[in-house]
Amino acid sequence: MAAVLVARQGRELQRYSQSTGGRIVVGCIPYRVRRDGELEVLVITSQKGHGMMFPKGGWEVDESMDEAARREALEEAGVLGDTEPVLGLWHYKSRRYVDQTYEGFMFPLRVADELHQWPEMASRKRTWATVQQAMDGCPHWWMREALERLVARQAVLQSAL
Repeated sequence: MAAVLVARQGRELQRYSQSTGGRIVVGCIPYRVRRDGELEVLVITSQKGHGMMFPKGGWEVDESMDEAARREALEEAGVLGDTEPVLGLWHYKSRRYVDQTYEGFMFPLRVADELHQWPEMASRKRTWATVQQAMDGCPHWWMREALERLVARQAVLQSAL
């Protein structure tokens, strides 16, 4: 018997920022380090199929931030892994609700497993990319900045080895 994974939907459990009134969004940068030490990141398409982005979505009241980041990685990209310390907080304007400013938190997620089936596989494509490919293809400035922070953190870790 196979388990069926279903993505959460709706805004009933959504958290909203006290400072901006907009949604609080949590996402992650799924990554792996190749044998040659090169960092690769897993990018997904939006549900409409545009651009490259990282998994992200609303932080809900019944979960911690890192649980939300791992849930989004599972739902949108079909990957499991461990989150690492938060990369930062960004404020950005919603594209859909132009008067809303969202708070976005991003975490690195070291990928441990890629699933063959996942909740949003019919509406999103996933691709392993180099850092440069992700920087060139991601339309969201704040996600690119989070990726820059991940790259800098990895460089510090590599130099310590």
